[in-house]
Amino acid sequence: MAAIHDALGLAPVINASGTMTVIGASRVVPEAVAAVASVLPEFVDIADLQRKASAVIAAATGAEAGFVTSSSASAMTLGVAAAMTGADPAAIERLPDTGGLRDEVVVPAGHLVNFGAPVGQMIRLSGAMVVSAGTAFDVQPFHVAAALSERTAAGLFVVSHHVVPTGQPDLPTFVALCRAKGVPVIVDMASEYDLTGAIAAGADLVIWSAHKFLGGPTAGIVAGRKDLVRAAYLQSRGIGRAMKVGKEGIVGAIAALEAWGRRDHAAARARETAIVAAWLAALADAPGLTLRRQPDWTGNPIDRVEIGVGEAAGLFAWELADRLAARTPSIRVRADLVETGIVHLDPCNLDAAEAELVATAIRAEIEAARAQGDGRRLSHAEYRTAGLAAALAWPD
Repeated sequence: MAAIHDALGLAPVINASGTMTVIGASRVVPEAVAAVASVLPEFVDIADLQRKASAVIAAATGAEAGFVTSSSASAMTLGVAAAMTGADPAAIERLPDTGGLRDEVVVPAGHLVNFGAPVGQMIRLSGAMVVSAGTAFDVQPFHVAAALSERTAAGLFVVSHHVVPTGQPDLPTFVALCRAKGVPVIVDMASEYDLTGAIAAGADLVIWSAHKFLGGPTAGIVAGRKDLVRAAYLQSRGIGRAMKVGKEGIVGAIAALEAWGRRDHAAARARETAIVAAWLAALADAPGLTLRRQPDWTGNPIDRVEIGVGEAAGLFAWELADRLAARTPSIRVRADLVETGIVHLDPCNLDAAEAELVATAIRAEIEAARAQGDGRRLSHAEYRTAGLAAALAWPD
């Protein structure tokens, strides 16, 4: 247990879920830790610091310019605001009043997901209106073309494991449809490794998280056309003031981006692959579990272990996730699909010793449930209700 856990009375967490905001996303890389520590006691001109960030972001992404904001979620709001106001100071100060502005944002219906909050809400925070194209599992080019109008300020495209996996237009198609109507395209790809593909595909503004795969502090990275980046940056004179990033977030994002460029990605891939192989071997004969290697669903260079939790395990998938989380240290698995009887193990934020503890804990919880017969009692509806009740009872 780290000293900070003792000092604050917090349970230590082993992260087998990936880059989840609710448990701190990722370990911050040493370069970013050092950069943050060095700037905290100092004063800097924030505009000059953002100019430095712009140059680093442009070099890493192939974009014309960039800047750092408080989070990738806030970057969605600021990007939409920029598409509506441009660099007009009066319009910037007037938001979320969008009178006289193009104020509609077209989004494929299958991209209007909840990533921890609704994508549509991030758009509406700017004052814009969401126009959904198509239906969740069927968004065809004609749906997007029909949704675009003289009131469209931007098209928003989301790259995420949350997005409906079938029936969606690809990014080049979406860009071409929007470009034909003179509409800029904003791409949210907060959790993605690829720093250049969306810009190369013609996106006008692209958003990443600094604190997920990049391993920086909490921040969002915005890159794209210089005029649109400038307009998004200038939202700090209006609604963006409520979403400001500090000097530590900016220098941490710069350091994380630079470290990413120097990272031995092949070595990281080999380490993660070895953890996945160890999990598959350690859990191969665990009662009630079916295992398979699951490549990343959006094409990132990482595999996970998909665990199907069957009746012989003595508990439901959501009960397994809950019981692992209740241990000390708390073990968090990826539980997006527990309703279907599946949990995932993600190796990206683990070392080999932690990964071994994860496998041992899973076997222990299954053995206990089978011996005590106290599993398979909490329905998924009850599980969701209990989770919401706990959230609503905070801070108790």
